[in-house]
Amino acid sequence: MAIEAGDFKTGLTVMVDGDPWVVIDFMHVKPGKGAAILKTKMKNLKTGSTQERNFNASTKFESAMIEKKSAQYSYSAGDMYYFMDMETFETHELSEEQIGMNKYFLIEGMDVILQIFEGQVLAISVPDKVELTVVETTPAIKGAPSSQTKDAVTDTGLNLRVPQFIEEGEKILVSTADGKYSSRA
Repeated sequence: MAIEAGDFKTGLTVMVDGDPWVVIDFMHVKPGKGAAILKTKMKNLKTGSTQERNFNASTKFESAMIEKKSAQYSYSAGDMYYFMDMETFETHELSEEQIGMNKYFLIEGMDVILQIFEGQVLAISVPDKVELTVVETTPAIKGAPSSQTKDAVTDTGLNLRVPQFIEEGEKILVSTADGKYSSRA
C-alpha cells in the first residue's frame, strides 16, 4: 500500500531505502515558492539510528508490514534482554541497543509488544506509564515551593526529576514517552 509523505503521522512505519523506518516527528513546511516539503525525524528499525530527513509532500512510500506480538519480559544478562512469547513459549533476545531507553522501564514479568519485521524482532513497545520505585533521592527542603523538583533514581536506574514530597521507597508512575515523573502510584 502506497503512502504519500503528506499523509505521515507519528508512529507510522514505512519502507525507505529498503529498510523499515518509523516516523518519530514530522512538520509540514510550505515555503514561499515551490512545493510543500515534509521535515521528518525518523528511526531506522533495523539499525536503531535516528535521522532527520526532508521529503516532497507528494513522495510515495511503501508501508512497512510490522507484525506486533505480545510477550513478557523475563530477564536481562549483560547487555542482552530476554522476552518470552506467552503463546508459543519461544524466547526472543534483544540487545541493549535495540531496547534503547526502554531498558529503564522494564520490570520482570511486564507485558510488552514485540515489533517483528520479516521474522526478525527489531524492537519493543512498553506501556505508556510504568510504576517504578524511588531508591535514591535527597530529603525534601523545608519551605521549598511545591513546584520545585529534585533529582531521584529509580530501581531500574532511571535518573529523573521528582517533586519535593517524594521520598525514597515510594512508588511513582513514570511516562515512558519522555521518562518524566507523572504521579504517585
